[in-house]
Amino acid sequence: MAGQEHELVILPYDPGWPAAFRLEAARLRGVLGSLAVRIDHHGSTSIPGLAAKPVIDIQVSVAALQPMTAYVEHLRAAGYTHVPHPDDSFCPFFHRPSQRPHTHHVHVVQVGGAEERRTLAFRDYLRDHPGAAREYEQLKRDLAVRLALIADESHEAYARAKTGFIERVIDMAFRSGYPRESLAGG
Repeated sequence: MAGQEHELVILPYDPGWPAAFRLEAARLRGVLGSLAVRIDHHGSTSIPGLAAKPVIDIQVSVAALQPMTAYVEHLRAAGYTHVPHPDDSFCPFFHRPSQRPHTHHVHVVQVGGAEERRTLAFRDYLRDHPGAAREYEQLKRDLAVRLALIADESHEAYARAKTGFIERVIDMAFRSGYPRESLAGG
């Protein structure tokens, strides 16, 4: 269908998402080797029962974000496209395939750094608090409907519109002792 690659599609939770993460994490471990200190599944597909865009979000924690050349070429060889952005200073972003719809997103962060902790705190809090997860799901569904009319800009607008909710949950998560460390990288 024309234009479908730009649609914001929120699908019911797919119990196959964790296995898709594990498969890609193993592939990334093979490509990145010891550069990847940890690899975590995050984002909505990592929250059991949560409806989501069908994109596997992966956080790769590295010892140092700079120089980016240490991992950019490895990720490119694995089919990932880097999206240059001011966020590169704390969270370089990659996706595959190069065109929408994307199936995988990789966010590279510094191990033990603030961005790693924020992402894991948000994920772990939603995993442990079904009410907050349902609130997030409803927000995402509402935004997908509301932003469907602006096509090319909808994905960026969707991400920006979730910021207030995400920041509020991260604040609650930190005050509650999150992230709950999962050294298995799940």
